[in-house]
Amino acid sequence: MNTTYFNQKVVWITGASSGIGEELVRQLDHSGAQLILSARNVSKLNEILSGLSQQSKHMVLKLDLENTSNVEELTNEIMQRYGRIDVLINNGGISQRATAHDTSMEVNRKIMEVNYFGNIALTKAVLPIFRQQKSGQILVISSIAGKFGFHLRSAYSASKHALFGYYESLVMEESDYGLKVTVACPGKINTPISTNAVTGEGKAHGQMDHNQATGMPVDVCVKQLLRALEKNKHEVLIGNKELLAVHMKRFFPMLFWKLIPKQSPT
Repeated sequence: MNTTYFNQKVVWITGASSGIGEELVRQLDHSGAQLILSARNVSKLNEILSGLSQQSKHMVLKLDLENTSNVEELTNEIMQRYGRIDVLINNGGISQRATAHDTSMEVNRKIMEVNYFGNIALTKAVLPIFRQQKSGQILVISSIAGKFGFHLRSAYSASKHALFGYYESLVMEESDYGLKVTVACPGKINTPISTNAVTGEGKAHGQMDHNQATGMPVDVCVKQLLRALEKNKHEVLIGNKELLAVHMKRFFPMLFWKLIPKQSPT
């Protein structure tokens, strides 16, 4: 990573209390960025903050993506301290481990609220700032499940698919204002995402899936994410051999439908 690219930039990171978000915080702190760490778990955010090399440059803001009625207030707090926002990293989200049949409508709505509506609520809050600055970057963490559906992921996959439609439209509309958007599709990454996933009744899955435990190390994933931001890529796939399924579906759909449904969902 070119550490000078992010030096002194103001970067707002959601889902910063664990996994990809936590690692983004650590690597961006090292590169000299000024960070806003957001998630529901403020104590964990403060714990992460206490271990950073440049604590005084950063701030913690509590954020619940299921209830974003206060996002304008949070945005104003950031502007009062820093006077600008350079990068928004929409990383926060929730996964699923239940069949479509067994997933209640309440859980379907919760996943869409967190992963889609909560995501775009933050974007709409910072968009006027980006317009005024005539500059701004958004990193959207979608998923390989945003490229194709998979077992036990119906609502999760739907929410991640939806992000593509929204942000592809947005970046076209805002091109005159200098907005740049990178949509990232991580595959199997070694994070607690499966542990924190919800069941059909909305309870925590509470287990580390084999696919996550054996996935790409999170620090490697984050290095690739930040490199994609530096290069202003529209889209980036991150993972190992599971990424072949994306190309298989596009170029060899019959083979995709023969092989991928047999893969383990956990």
